[in-house]
Amino acid sequence: MRSEPVVTERSGEAALEQSAALSSIQLRLISIYIDLLLRWNSRINLTAVRDPSEIVTRHFGESFFAARYLFPRSTRIASDATSAIQPNSGTEAVPPPARVLDLGSGAGFPGLPIKIWAPDVHLTLLESNFKKATFLREVVRALGLTAVDVAAVRGEDFSAQADVVTLRAVECFETILPTATRLVAVNGRLGALIGQGQVERAKELVPQMRWGKPVPIPLSSNRVLMVGCVPR
Repeated sequence: MRSEPVVTERSGEAALEQSAALSSIQLRLISIYIDLLLRWNSRINLTAVRDPSEIVTRHFGESFFAARYLFPRSTRIASDATSAIQPNSGTEAVPPPARVLDLGSGAGFPGLPIKIWAPDVHLTLLESNFKKATFLREVVRALGLTAVDVAAVRGEDFSAQADVVTLRAVECFETILPTATRLVAVNGRLGALIGQGQVERAKELVPQMRWGKPVPIPLSSNRVLMVGCVPR
């Protein structure tokens, strides 16, 4: 493992377009994550991106953008290691943690960055590829994350709904989007990181979904975040 973090405060801020601060603990978690990703990638092909700085910009930048948009009130910047990875442990009354389901999680994007950004969420990473699911479990262990489940099953075979369902760069887009919609709980949201050219097709595939306007991803020429909900 590298003795120096590959994610500096400067590079982390650039990935977020300087719109929100990441703590040194959060940046350290990202560095550990990248080290694991690069090591495992040589064996199981997790991502075509090999350069650490490009991984920060493309994978983490896009994922943290979605995290900030979906959880704008969860931007608690950790001042110590515990608060960076543990849910709120205070005695004050708080609502139940949001259930987040990352569909077709692959290398963990955007699910794991969402968890780093909003530690209170209960995250389920859905990845049918057993080797990739094993990698995800190793990242969860190495980062010391709690309230994270990894399910090595297909989305079509999964039934538990979530308050927020996310997907990004998944194969079989036309099949997985209706599946994702089915997994959105009452009053929940679907966050899809897709290409601009897929926007109209997404609306056609799930006409029951009430979509917001596509939100352009910073530092990307054609990627957008689509957020929608299903009227009940």
